[in-house]
Amino acid sequence: MSNTEVWTVKRILEWTTAHLEKHGSESPRLEAEILLAHARRCERIQLYTRYEEELTDPERAIMRDLVTRRSKREPVAYLVGYREFYSLKFKVTPDVLIPRPDTETLVMEALDVARPLREPRVLDLCTGSGAIAIAFAANHLKAQVTATDISPAALAIASENAARHKVADRIQFREGSLLGALGGSTEKFDLILSNPPYVTTAELQTLDPDVRQYEPHLALDGGEDGLDLVRTIIRDARRYLKSDGHLYIEMDPAQVEATLAFVRAETDFKTARFIKDSAGRPRVFHASWLDPPATELNLSEEFDEIPSAEEGEAGEEFEHERTLNADSSDESESVQSRSMRDH
Repeated sequence: MSNTEVWTVKRILEWTTAHLEKHGSESPRLEAEILLAHARRCERIQLYTRYEEELTDPERAIMRDLVTRRSKREPVAYLVGYREFYSLKFKVTPDVLIPRPDTETLVMEALDVARPLREPRVLDLCTGSGAIAIAFAANHLKAQVTATDISPAALAIASENAARHKVADRIQFREGSLLGALGGSTEKFDLILSNPPYVTTAELQTLDPDVRQYEPHLALDGGEDGLDLVRTIIRDARRYLKSDGHLYIEMDPAQVEATLAFVRAETDFKTARFIKDSAGRPRVFHASWLDPPATELNLSEEFDEIPSAEEGEAGEEFEHERTLNADSSDESESVQSRSMRDH
């Protein structure tokens, strides 16, 4: 990026797109636009109405730094300081995991089941940036939410985001590990939601550099099989979930069988199922003591395989659901493991 050449918006977008593509970006044009809009302090759409404008020296200096850092795989969300989630803008720093679109599935399901409730009491575990708790509160105006995290730095970011979206008066943030953050509370919740660490310790080293080198391992590492925190949440939910309440946990599609085996052995939930994400993969675990709706499939019904991401994208409807009162010999599902966590 020479100092002697004329660098218009159009030209710098073209140069940055090619440069980022060469350095492994999967969405080079989009990233170039986001970075340039940030450098110019404008909306992305405004770049197209100012195509022939020349960048100022300070704008070029900022853009040069951003592109250099992105070329080293630093996430765009950390570079610009925010990420959109559920149509809301969230501040993010390296202290919190970057919210992913897959997690919107959990929020949509939780909001749907809470729609008949006038003032639902909601618990969000491992809140991080506060994305789940805040998106829920912003879309259910009577909800009262408690959000916990073991990281005080993450809670500080979540509190800022709650204030930004004007829901701070309906969200209590508590520091601590999972349900232990509630102390001796006897409060019961209509919904318990969580996007906990669920990457296996071994898989951490195989993740893309964007994730492995920059995002907090505390929010990623789920132990040997990725289910250390998931099992704790499922086992301890009984103390804090209302009898007609619902538990929703995001996890890896490869963890379906192990999760359902644990639920069958250690809990008395009547309903335990996995809900697919937008790519057709079983992503969100849902459990309750309520009987499953008649439209749901149960353990005695066989599946040849869980649809692949390609099949899901082709539009085939699928929801992997089972009740827990049937023999495990009826299970025939197979799940394709994903080496990269996108939660």
